[in-house]
Amino acid sequence: MKTLLLYIATAITEMVGCYLLLLWLRGQDTDWLLLPAAAFSLAAFAWLLTLHAAPSGRVYAAYGGVYVAVALGWLWSVDGIRPSSWDLVGVVVTLAGMAIIAYQPRL
Repeated sequence: MKTLLLYIATAITEMVGCYLLLLWLRGQDTDWLLLPAAAFSLAAFAWLLTLHAAPSGRVYAAYGGVYVAVALGWLWSVDGIRPSSWDLVGVVVTLAGMAIIAYQPRL
């Protein structure tokens, strides 16, 4: 459970940083958004990735599945678009893949 929560926190920090940068690039908000996006959110994202015990390639692969799930949560909560049943099936498949990668037996 700790590993999954760490992946979720990692995904949220990346998404916040990228979203703030996207707003800035689109000119939808003031320049003050660029500093927290680059300095805090994306730096926190990189730091959180270092807290995972698995080798980095495995962390990145498993993280991708969690990122998909968090992105669809973002779609609903921030963009106001409810995920379709196809989206939900895709999340289940990606989380199953993430679980296989992240929780495989360590030999």
